[in-house]
Amino acid sequence: MSPLKRSNNLAARMGRWSADHWKTAVFGWLAFVVVAFALGSIVGTKHLADSDQNVGQARTGDHILNDAGFQEDKKFGEFILIESSKYTTSDPQFKSAVAAATAVAYTTPTTSDVHSPYSPSYKAQIAKGGHAAYVSFNLNGESADAQKTVDGPMAKVKELAKSHPGFTIRESGDASAGKALDKLFGSQFAKASAISLPLTLGILLLVFGAVIAAGVPLVLAFSAVLGTTGLVALVSHLIPMDQSVSEVILLVGLAVGVDYSLFYVKREREEKAAGRGSRAALEAAAATSGRAVLISGFTVIIAMAGLFFSGDKTFFSFGIGTMLVVLTAMIGSLTVLPALLAKLGDRVEKGRLPYLHKWKTRNSEPRVWKALLRPVLKHPLIAAVASAGVLVALTIPAFGLHTSISGLDALPKSVSEVQTLNRVQELFPGGPQPAIVAIKAKSVDSPAVARSVNELVARANATPGMHNAQVLQISKDRTVAEVTVQLNGEGTDATSNKVLSTLRNDVLPNTVGKVAGVKYATTGMTAATADYNSLMKSHAPYVFGFVLLFAFLLLMVAFRSIVIPIKAILLNLLSVGAAYGVLVEVFQKGHGSNLLDFQSNGAITSWLPIFLFVILFGLSMDYHVFILSRIREAFDRGLKTGDAVEHGIVTTAGVVTSAAVVMVGAFGVFALMPIIDMKELGIGLAAAVLIDATIVRAVLLPATMKLLGDWNWYLPKWLEWLPRLEHEAPVRSADEPDLAQAA
Repeated sequence: MSPLKRSNNLAARMGRWSADHWKTAVFGWLAFVVVAFALGSIVGTKHLADSDQNVGQARTGDHILNDAGFQEDKKFGEFILIESSKYTTSDPQFKSAVAAATAVAYTTPTTSDVHSPYSPSYKAQIAKGGHAAYVSFNLNGESADAQKTVDGPMAKVKELAKSHPGFTIRESGDASAGKALDKLFGSQFAKASAISLPLTLGILLLVFGAVIAAGVPLVLAFSAVLGTTGLVALVSHLIPMDQSVSEVILLVGLAVGVDYSLFYVKREREEKAAGRGSRAALEAAAATSGRAVLISGFTVIIAMAGLFFSGDKTFFSFGIGTMLVVLTAMIGSLTVLPALLAKLGDRVEKGRLPYLHKWKTRNSEPRVWKALLRPVLKHPLIAAVASAGVLVALTIPAFGLHTSISGLDALPKSVSEVQTLNRVQELFPGGPQPAIVAIKAKSVDSPAVARSVNELVARANATPGMHNAQVLQISKDRTVAEVTVQLNGEGTDATSNKVLSTLRNDVLPNTVGKVAGVKYATTGMTAATADYNSLMKSHAPYVFGFVLLFAFLLLMVAFRSIVIPIKAILLNLLSVGAAYGVLVEVFQKGHGSNLLDFQSNGAITSWLPIFLFVILFGLSMDYHVFILSRIREAFDRGLKTGDAVEHGIVTTAGVVTSAAVVMVGAFGVFALMPIIDMKELGIGLAAAVLIDATIVRAVLLPATMKLLGDWNWYLPKWLEWLPRLEHEAPVRSADEPDLAQAA
């Protein structure tokens, strides 16, 4: 067998070095993972402060309050709801129940701000009709402490309900509902993980037919996730991270890590099956699939960098986490993987599944994919128009996409504390989540400022849609006042947003806004939603533009063509658009509510469209670059474009399908999560990957490439100076037929 033509591309050199120095590569990787994870565990991850979670004016308001020492992030609001169909708040029985509930609120040492509905300033805590009221109070301290402390009042409230027949008495709030939801989310996430990992391993076993070959990609991907988790913890002390960054790292890390290893190992085994020795097969995989992994990795990293332009610190932290995990997985696939394959040699086939391995051996020729591809290449125009038509049809609903920060409507209705929250929202619109006005001045006691604050309260109470406006607290140095205003509506709906606009643009400018030197800002759930939606809409063009521009430049250099990157961008936009359309139909319009067990809130969560675009654009490039690299390789070996397309699609179809199934399975389990945001994320990602791997890569891509012919590789003469990156394949062994002749 003739030796492999020595490639000079970076991936080939990395693979060759790793194979020659397998101990350094493998043990160096293990040392990196252990040290990074250990250091990260020691220093811990620094998370974003609550005052940095919001954006725009809401974030300004949060900072004013936080700087004033109000420590809103260490106050967890609770309330005890008392209802009776028989008695009203004027009856002694009702007053007795409220008094007992108020006493319960005082039973914990960390309780503060206990307010009875009979207090003159808190009459708004009595529902219209007088058959319901609530006692409000705060539990102070850290989140974990509040969730432990709340057990006491919760137990006493249950006893209270039993001792007061004719009344429904129940408790909910930040600590109690948070604890119940954390417990539910933890159990569901564990269930999803218990499904996802065995499912991924099972798919890899079907792909490789051997335990060792199937285990290598999974172990490498998981080690990349562990190492990155440690790195992110270290980085977080310079740039704080969102609390969900670990889940995002796991999601993206397993997806790309398994994909990259899958592409690499599959090609190495394919070269062995073609008659090459272990070393020649490894170098062939490094020069070809390794190069595709390198290009794909940098394309994904560029896509993730688009999150830096979102203007949101949460997305900024997600960008750092995903870029690091993709970089780590890519380096591992280009170094540790060839080192392991070189050391294992034929032992990578250990643990063969007898019947499966025999079946795969007998069916090594991808006849099914050839049969599917034949009509596409025979009638490319019809195939292109039909597949594009399907994608456009799926995309059309996306033009009606509406976003909103998820409120109570996103929480699972099966949780009793959530049921109580919903009942309070129904009885007291705007009550539990009022608009909060932060007012900062040299002295809020000065005549002009004090008068303007009083005017604000009076004008707000007199404005339709606003009620129970009051000065909640004043800072110790008397420079900051916090005013709360309850707004009609559900908090994030059109009614609440309209009233918020009136508060911000009319009431405030004409009261405190008229006093020189006064700084004010509105925060709260309604304000945070409005500001977040505004930010996403204004920054989306920057995110999209950055990702598309740099993806175009990278692909143009990689394939020395302007047609390939333009077509890749258009196909990826169709995939993303179709995924958006699916989300609108399933979640915004609620057509999947029964199947997926949720109640539609008439919108898609605000953070999802941009995040989904960046993730999907990056992940879909995995397939695109891998397939195009194989097509270009065949073209450079003398095949005509049409034959090269068939060869590239057929030879990569199995691994692309396997990778897609892994991703669909990993993402799909998020539909089991109780929070609607997680359901939207899982279904959106799974639908997009499925669409991308089938309609786009199996039909639209080959059809358009066949139609364009040699124009696929068109590069203007004034760009001939671009570096010429290698696409060459290994020299054939004596018994391997020439591709061009075979075609």
